[in-house]
Amino acid sequence: MKKIILTAISLCLFTIGTGFAQEKENSEKEFDRWQMRLRGVGVIPHNRADIGVIGGNIDVSNNFIPELDFTYFFTKNIAAELILGTTKHSVEANKTAVGDLDLGSVYLLPPTLMIQYHLQAGEVFKPYVGVGANYTVFYNEKSGVANGITYDNAFGYGFQIGFDIDLSDKFFINLDFKKLFLETDVTVDASNLNGGAALNIPAKVKLDPMLLGFGLGMRF
Repeated sequence: MKKIILTAISLCLFTIGTGFAQEKENSEKEFDRWQMRLRGVGVIPHNRADIGVIGGNIDVSNNFIPELDFTYFFTKNIAAELILGTTKHSVEANKTAVGDLDLGSVYLLPPTLMIQYHLQAGEVFKPYVGVGANYTVFYNEKSGVANGITYDNAFGYGFQIGFDIDLSDKFFINLDFKKLFLETDVTVDASNLNGGAALNIPAKVKLDPMLLGFGLGMRF
């Protein structure tokens, strides 16, 4: 009898354990954990600067770029999105003590990580909000009329709001708005404009771009 009872208990425990494992497996299969999007993004800097020595302000051009992002869902509502893209901007110092100066161009590589909350509003329309941080790398600088120019790489932060509209179980379209807050220290070597004598012009530049994106996504 004791063996029968122990065997029955063991079978019950095994059945319960198998049930929990199956429930967990089914729960994990309820939704796809990964999303990938390809967007076209308009990058619109909201720039201003504090320029030493010659004063004035700075003008950084807009651009339109392709952007790739990957999203991982920890739950149906909480996700992390990694955003990848690079952009080129023309730079000009204007209304300085020596007039307007062409400062060439610079590329920005700002990988950004957002933590998102996805609202399950319906079967098709899926809005979300996010906050996060980025680290911007400035590269391939062209100095324009100056002898040289350097940009300090910098951390920034931002927020986003957007929504997905399902086309099928796997594919969807996406509309996304981001605002990044980014500041960098810039040094312009203007010795060639000063008769060869050393002249380094410092500037603290706020870029604070808006990013307006539209694209196609896939779940997997």
